[in-house]
Amino acid sequence: MINFSIIQKSQLEGAMRIDAEYYQPEFFIDFTKGKWKSIGDVLKKCQYGLSLAMNDEKNGYPMFKMNDIDNAFLLDDDVRYADISKNELANFTLEEDDVLFNRVNSEEFVGRTGIFKIKRESVFASYLIRLQPNKNEVLPDYLNIFLNSKFGLKQIKKYARRAVNQANVNAEELKQFKIAILPINIQEEIKKLSNESWREFQNSKLFYQQAERLLLDELGLKNFDNEEKLSSIVHLSEIEAVCRIDAEYFQPKYKIIEERVAKYNVHKLGDLVSMKKGIEVGAEEYQEEGRVFIRVSSMTKFGIVESDQKYLSDKLYEKLKADFEPKKGEILLTKDATPGIAFVLKKDIQGIVSGGTLRLKLKNKEVEAEYLALCLNSKIGQMQAERDAGGSVIAHWKPEQIKNVLIPILPKETQQKIAKLVQKSHEARKKAKELLEEAKRKVEDMIENN
Repeated sequence: MINFSIIQKSQLEGAMRIDAEYYQPEFFIDFTKGKWKSIGDVLKKCQYGLSLAMNDEKNGYPMFKMNDIDNAFLLDDDVRYADISKNELANFTLEEDDVLFNRVNSEEFVGRTGIFKIKRESVFASYLIRLQPNKNEVLPDYLNIFLNSKFGLKQIKKYARRAVNQANVNAEELKQFKIAILPINIQEEIKKLSNESWREFQNSKLFYQQAERLLLDELGLKNFDNEEKLSSIVHLSEIEAVCRIDAEYFQPKYKIIEERVAKYNVHKLGDLVSMKKGIEVGAEEYQEEGRVFIRVSSMTKFGIVESDQKYLSDKLYEKLKADFEPKKGEILLTKDATPGIAFVLKKDIQGIVSGGTLRLKLKNKEVEAEYLALCLNSKIGQMQAERDAGGSVIAHWKPEQIKNVLIPILPKETQQKIAKLVQKSHEARKKAKELLEEAKRKVEDMIENN
């Protein structure tokens, strides 16, 4: 059936757009209900970020980019750095409660928005737009939640200019978005939920760090030096054993960490778990809805992210589920692109695992699943993944290599302490996301009920 809408000539002239996508009926919002203003009319600052080279050596200041926006907040877990001048720092230093809008990327990521609550002198990259609203009319937390609500997302999709593998919304277009002006007391309630959500995300991070510190303390690896060395001596027999001649593989840090781990009750991963590889179905099978297709890009150590998700048809899902559907209690482990990300499934998922992922099922009951996942996510697993999968543009960690990953088995009581901290981390993260959803629902309900 043909989907169409009738547009008046006056609407075409006002919007300066003639592309059909802009006028799709699903983007319609009734602005006659309630009080609405253009976002540009409530801003005191709207600013593009810096276009500078970034580094991972922590030279300069943290420079936030699109990938640092997650669940409506800016996170500094993987932030990169930029060496900038004092003048640039003065003009681009992020302030607490700045709202950052991603203006260009693939269509799924355009419009990703988060609020900055980190007490750390930092700047932001050029493809982000910094928004500072007039707090007498619009609170920053409310602006952030609004842009993450369905009323914000509709306008993002409407205004996005699409090209091959990319889309964008520039600052002038963003200023044309309309925002519902809710009473300040209601916005304060949204702010409270937002801040509670942020605190729970921070609690989640803190619990996970405590679990990792406990693991490394027990193994004597708390202050392990993993810096690159300029030279090392390698015997021919070592080269022949692994069939590798690249210098990176033989960095002394990898050998040292294996020797440290080997002092304990150590097992190869292949002796602890059974492994099943996922499947590649091809991008032509992707759908906007249906059964979830779990790709490497949608996986973190905290679980599966909901943004940029791909789906498969029920028919294909039914065909593949017997061999490729993960089950509760299994550990999913990435082996390609960003190898070494592991997490334990807390519930059954009606979906299919991609070919870049392995499903691990414990064979040894003396090992806690959350403990094993943490070992893989810690420097113990990460350095082994880094060593094995290095040496190519796109990293590939072979199943044969993964089976040989060394896992230290600490006493059951210690494993349980570590697992409990990881579980607390997941519970706090779940609570944070629930508070965030509550804030979005509250905004949407207030607008829909005028």
